Amino acid sequence: MAAATEVYSPTPAEQHREQAAWRAVVGWLGLLLQVLLQVIRGAPSSLAKLLRSLGLRHPLLSAAPAVTFVQLPSKAPADDLPPLSPPPGRLTVVLDLDETLVCAYESSSLTAAVRTHAVEAGLHCFDMECISSDKDAKGRQRVNHVTVFERPGLQEFLQKTNEFADLILFTAGLEGYAKPLVDRIDAHNRFCRRLYRPSTVTTEYRDHVKDLSCLSKDFRRIVLVDNNPYSFLLQPLNGIPCLTFSAGQPMDDQLMRVIFPLLKRLSLQNDVRPALHDAFHMPEWFQRNGIPQIDQGM
Repeated sequence: MAAATEVYSPTPAEQHREQAAWRAVVGWLGLLLQVLLQVIRGAPSSLAKLLRSLGLRHPLLSAAPAVTFVQLPSKAPADDLPPLSPPPGRLTVVLDLDETLVCAYESSSLTAAVRTHAVEAGLHCFDMECISSDKDAKGRQRVNHVTVFERPGLQEFLQKTNEFADLILFTAGLEGYAKPLVDRIDAHNRFCRRLYRPSTVTTEYRDHVKDLSCLSKDFRRIVLVDNNPYSFLLQPLNGIPCLTFSAGQPMDDQLMRVIFPLLKRLSLQNDVRPALHDAFHMPEWFQRNGIPQIDQGM
């Protein structure tokens, strides 16, 4: 009978010592690997450089991307700054008087019903005396009694427009009538000039035309607001026609809702004429009414 083959089988004690030895070896290897990784992260080793040169990436290398910081200049070089356009100067706004800023009636012809209705609706009115161009039988100047209604928003309009524009009154009315009236509505002297009927001109088409050339030879920054479009016959590209005002229109809002916003926008333009032409087409309007187009040399 053959002898039984002996097979070595470690005892439990021997197995425990063997496992402990392997754990120690793995622990030392892990420590050495951590030290190696710290060296690679701080100063890439030849191995890391080699891998990167080959387009490879070691899985244990830091994946943080490289960041390049560029110092920004504290301010742009002067040569690179766009040239600044000089702000346009103050706009010149020429305003008509009757039926544009106010409406006036001989007190004797104004009915009590019209006056009462206008006042109750909120219109501000006042009575005044003005010198007429007519004379009485004794050769003395007649004195007329006039009732004047201010267009709604007039005082606010003059105040706010004067913040960005020079205001000029230009009326076809006579000075004896217009001067005391303007003294009442312009207590703060916002009009820098006042022009009356003698300053208007006569043309072959209309009388009492307001020629802006008596105020400026440069028409880029001047406008005329008037309810009578024939007033700006000689400079149609500078005219702003407005609705006629009367005592029967207590809810009128032309000055602050329509005219003021337009003037505010025009105050930012270097030349008001293109915008006014697009808005009102006044040269074409004059042509339709039998008046040939006037070349303003824009």
